Amino acid sequence: MTDIEKLDLIDALNEAPISQFHTKAIFTSGMGFFTDAYDLFIIGTASTLIAKQWHLDSTQTGLINSMTLLGAFFGAIFYGRLADRVGRKKIYGLEAAVMVVAALASALSPNVVFLIVCRFILGLGVGGDYPVSAVIMSEYSNRKDRGKLVGLVFAMQALGTVTGYAAGLALLSSGLASPDVWRILLALGAVPAAAVLYSRRKMPESPRYLAMAQGRSAEALAAVAEYSEGVLRPTSVRASAKMSLAEFFSNRRYMLTLLGTAGSWFVFDYAYYGNSVSSPLIVKQVLGAHSTIEQSLALNLIMFTVAALPGYYLAAHFMDRIGHRRLQLIGFPMMGLMFLLIGVIPGITSTVVPFMLLFGASYYFAEFGPNETTFVLAAECFPTSARTTGHGISAGVAKLGAFIGVYLFPDISKAFGIGGALEFSAGMALVGTLLTFLIPETAQRSLEDITQEVVIVEAERIVAKAPAARPVP
Repeated sequence: MTDIEKLDLIDALNEAPISQFHTKAIFTSGMGFFTDAYDLFIIGTASTLIAKQWHLDSTQTGLINSMTLLGAFFGAIFYGRLADRVGRKKIYGLEAAVMVVAALASALSPNVVFLIVCRFILGLGVGGDYPVSAVIMSEYSNRKDRGKLVGLVFAMQALGTVTGYAAGLALLSSGLASPDVWRILLALGAVPAAAVLYSRRKMPESPRYLAMAQGRSAEALAAVAEYSEGVLRPTSVRASAKMSLAEFFSNRRYMLTLLGTAGSWFVFDYAYYGNSVSSPLIVKQVLGAHSTIEQSLALNLIMFTVAALPGYYLAAHFMDRIGHRRLQLIGFPMMGLMFLLIGVIPGITSTVVPFMLLFGASYYFAEFGPNETTFVLAAECFPTSARTTGHGISAGVAKLGAFIGVYLFPDISKAFGIGGALEFSAGMALVGTLLTFLIPETAQRSLEDITQEVVIVEAERIVAKAPAARPVP
């Protein structure tokens, strides 16, 4: 046998080389984030058209833009806990199905109330996708490449965003009537989620979850064989004590970490989603009153493709070398600095090129930093039996911040101008930087080392439970 075949199941997963399965898992998990990004960022364009057709006020438009994020708050917490209770695989296709149905129903909405309800239901699926996709990829990953593998799942968000901007621009330029444009835009959100429904249901359950959280050693060994296509044949299995919800919330170490992961993600999403969903409006204001929505979308597409898209993939590539927490500590201050400069430099929000350079740079450091690292860190810092719970709470709190940012940003920008709104976002970036210090550095470390779970070899656990031998008379 080779050295890797002699390892314990958990050690074998930690040291396994990147394989074809990892690539398939990145695509299967990542298409959920493609859908998430498309649905979340295309709504800013769609709601502009809907508001004109249905004569909506700013409150109604704000609810359309933000309701998916409020649904994501509940979905992340609910599905995150459920995945720790019943398994990652059982939840994995369910939230994708919710996204498919809700996206199609949104496109067929007869009125604003129906649309708002559908967007909320869509958010339940979007929120549920965060903890399950992040954790299942994290638990399948090896120790030295985990940041890259989980980061590449999240980086599919970039492709979803670009596709959303491109689809909006193409449909608006096609000459179709506005009702047809926004309905097609919303319906297209069902396509990528539907494409991975089957493959998600066929993925094996996480061997770590089966072994460490459930003590189901035989199923864990079968899952790791399926996962590795027969390459890994470990000789022993480890388990850990299952942690109840009460034990999780009473553990001071995990609660401080949760404050760091949820808090830093909350302030980031407030700033990022508030700016990003409203970016067509922001850019249109910078371009001037006579600009069109098509011009705004075109500039957003260029800016995101040039500035943000490379940030996602550079973060995934370098994260394990730089450090997961360290990269977050680089991205937060630099993103905040860009926001602050836009706020304090006189007249910059009325000059297109300087504004776009700084706004684009804020996108780059958001992606090459907290947008990706918040997702990765929350999937690494909690014990196996509470891992999707911890990630779900972190992602849910983050989406609550996003909901507040999206809903309030238009009113704040009206009251204080775009510069004032971005100065407030700079303050949020400072808070995020400070909260990051509560999170341990996770790069190049095994999940078991990070969480300090007490693990025992399965054979030893069985012996410990066996009755003591009788003394020889």
